[in-house]
Amino acid sequence: MVSSEHTVSDASTLAGWHKSSYSGGSTPQGECLEVARGHADIPVRDSKDPHGPALIFEPSAWAAFVSAVKRGEFPTT
Repeated sequence: MVSSEHTVSDASTLAGWHKSSYSGGSTPQGECLEVARGHADIPVRDSKDPHGPALIFEPSAWAAFVSAVKRGEFPTT
């Protein structure tokens, strides 16, 4: 599933994609990420490009990213 670069070239080959409930269409350009459930590592893709690439994160790296987002560590503009 994972290449040496931690990507999958066609994200549609993975199952279990889920879009956040916070992505409910209020985003101006539909800029949403989807995460696939049920995998040892965390695949993430652009919801506008389901056949495009997915990045693969180790669970600890994904958890650190989500925690940083929740703490507001990334600018919103």
